Amino acid sequence: MNVRNVIAAGVVQVLVVWGGQPVQAADHLKVAMMDQQQVIERSAAGKRALEELKSYSTTRQKIIDSDDQELKELEKGVQDSTLSEEARKEKQEHFRTKLEAYQRRIQDFNREVQDKQRSMVAEYAQKIHAAASTVAQKEGYAAVIDKGSDSTVKIVIYSHPSVDLTEQIIKEFDRQNK
Repeated sequence: MNVRNVIAAGVVQVLVVWGGQPVQAADHLKVAMMDQQQVIERSAAGKRALEELKSYSTTRQKIIDSDDQELKELEKGVQDSTLSEEARKEKQEHFRTKLEAYQRRIQDFNREVQDKQRSMVAEYAQKIHAAASTVAQKEGYAAVIDKGSDSTVKIVIYSHPSVDLTEQIIKEFDRQNK
């Protein structure tokens, strides 16, 4: 999953939510943190989506593995020393055709998986935004910022654990996305 896109979308969403909230004075501004990646990985709906994506990828990988095995068998046939020159050329042409189809299929499958991944990230970014907005409004926060992770860009360098709403957002996310 492209977590940077999720983070960028989250920051934009936070700024939209923050900009839409009336703030009386700077000393009353309440800001909280969350970890979007944790919401996806630990929520029931997020786990289902990740499992679905994994299953989708695994199915395609099995097809690729099968094609790969077929290519190995064809390659062995091409190397058969008992073949006539004409039969060898015919097998080589068949192998080349299969190899090109195999390479196209890999590209197509990679594109499909990436598209599905992007679609899932966009869908879940909206759902996480809705859950975060609900929690923030209930708790009186003007902004909720994604703190990022070690594997992505860290947006927040330090935050006190008391302003981490990840657990509450996971619960709200699960409530909204049964």
